This record gives sequence, structure tokens and C-alpha cells, in this order.
Amino acid sequence: MRTQYYTATSLDGFIATEDDALDWLFPLGDLSASSYPAFVAEVGAVAMGSATYEWILRHAEQVEAEAGSRWPYWQPTWVFTRRSLPPVPGADVRFVAGDVGPVHAAMRAAAGGKNAWIVGGGDLAGQFFDAGLLDDVIVQVGSVTLGRGKPLFPRRVLHPVLRLVSVQQMSSGMVELRYEVERSLAGGDA
Repeated sequence: MRTQYYTATSLDGFIATEDDALDWLFPLGDLSASSYPAFVAEVGAVAMGSATYEWILRHAEQVEAEAGSRWPYWQPTWVFTRRSLPPVPGADVRFVAGDVGPVHAAMRAAAGGKNAWIVGGGDLAGQFFDAGLLDDVIVQVGSVTLGRGKPLFPRRVLHPVLRLVSVQQMSSGMVELRYEVERSLAGGDA
């Protein structure tokens, strides 16, 4: 099992606009023609922050058109939040707060040997990194700039802890970069 942060970012390093909009992303490529179908087939547990969860709820019709369902995950999903949020009927959604360590242990148990996906946001992925629990960073970089927004990975990573393992062009507007986290060097102010 690997714990993976799989996401898309603008060329200048933002996963969403300041108001959590993703409209910039959709014209850049077809999800079914990307690595997503093969990636998600290997996912057994999902974690996300409250902003990601609320975006899915607000855009349920768009999500359904793209994914075939108003809730796009069959996997058990942990949502990190300190607020009370509405559940999704029929979905296995677990609201949690605090340290990612115990949640990661629960995700491992639920994943049945499959991978854990940190959907977003960037700070949540950073918390898994800080705890030494992140194995891979898989980023699809779009050919747009946003100027401001929600950062891809709001952490200082100065040493060679992210080892590039592959680069693949996804479309004329998107490239995928796959990094492996060198665990012996990761965490803290690496």
C-alpha cells in the first residue's frame, strides 16, 4: 500500500483559485484519457479536507456528469474538518479532526492492500508528508497560471526528498509528474 497525493495544479503552483474554483482545470483535458482511471482503480481509501468535500457537494451535478455519480468515490473517505458538515447519503464518509497518524492507520486497515489517496488540499497532503506517511506525489500540471490561489504543497522541501520517477504528456495542455518521497529524508523542514 502506498499513500499518494494525486492532484492537478496550475503552472504557477495552485490547485484552486482563492475561492476554491476549479473551472481553470476542466478545459485542459479529458479525465478518461488521463492516468486517473488506472490510478483510482488501485485506491482503497481516500482522505480530503473540508474545502475539497464542500466543493464536491456544491458541484454535485458537474461531478455526476464527469464521474457518473454525485459522490465520485466508492472507497471509504475520511474528511478532515472541525466543523459539522452534511453527510452524503449512501457514501462511506467519516468526519475526523486532528493528527493524520491515527487516521492513516484506519485508512490502511480499510484499504485492503490498495493505496490511500490524499485528494487534497495541499495542506492536508503536507500534514501526511510532515508525519512521514506520504509515499508519492503525482501532479498533473496544466498550461495555465492563476496568479493566486490555494497552493499545491504549502511546505518547504529543500533537500532532494522528492525523486522524479516519471514524466508523461497527458494532452497539449497537461503534463504529469510523478515523484517518490524519500522517507529517510522527509518530514519537518526537509
